[in-house]
Amino acid sequence: MIVLKLGGSLLSQAVLQQWLLLASRKGKGQLVIVPGGGVFAEQIRLTQEQWQYSDRTAHQMAILAMQQVALLFQGLCADLVLVNKIGLITENLQQNKVVVWLPEVAELDALEVPATWDITSDTLAVFLAKQLQAENTFLIKSAKIPAATNLQQLSGLGIVDKACATTAKKLAVNVQCLQSNQFAFFASFLTGNA
Repeated sequence: MIVLKLGGSLLSQAVLQQWLLLASRKGKGQLVIVPGGGVFAEQIRLTQEQWQYSDRTAHQMAILAMQQVALLFQGLCADLVLVNKIGLITENLQQNKVVVWLPEVAELDALEVPATWDITSDTLAVFLAKQLQAENTFLIKSAKIPAATNLQQLSGLGIVDKACATTAKKLAVNVQCLQSNQFAFFASFLTGNA
C-alpha cells in the first residue's frame, strides 16, 4: 500500500490533472491519496490572524479544507473514491479502487493528533501511513527539492511541515518527497509495485 500526499499548492498547476490520472490508472488497489488544504487552508491562516480564534478551531477548519480539496480531486477524476473512515480504506483498496482520504476530526482526535499549525497534511499523511501500515509514503511538492536533503532539512526549509520529520521518525514511517514534475518516476514506481 502506498500513501500519496498531493499538496494543495498543486491546485495552481496543470500537472495536478496528470497526477490524478496517473493515480486512477496505475494506483488501483494500492494507492491512498491524502489531499492538502491548498488555498482553502491558506484562507484559514489569514482569518485566524485577523480574528485570533483558537488553534483548535483553525485545526477543525483546516480538516474541512482538506475535505474540500478531496472533493475537488474527485470532481476532476471521477474514478477516485472518497473514504472518510480509516477503517474502510483497506476494504475499498481490496475492491481495486483508488482512495482519496477525507480526514475526520474525531478520528484524528482518537489518534491524539495535536491541533497546531506545526502539523499539516504532510504529517497527517504520516499518521495515516502508520495506521494503514503502508510500505511507502510520498509527499508531492510544488517547491524545488534540493538534492541529498533529508526530511529534517526539508522541514527546516519549510518544504514539509515542522512536525513531519520527527513524526515519521517516531512512527517509523518511510517518507519520500518528490517534486510535482516527477510523475514519470512515480509512474515507474507504481508499475514496479503492482
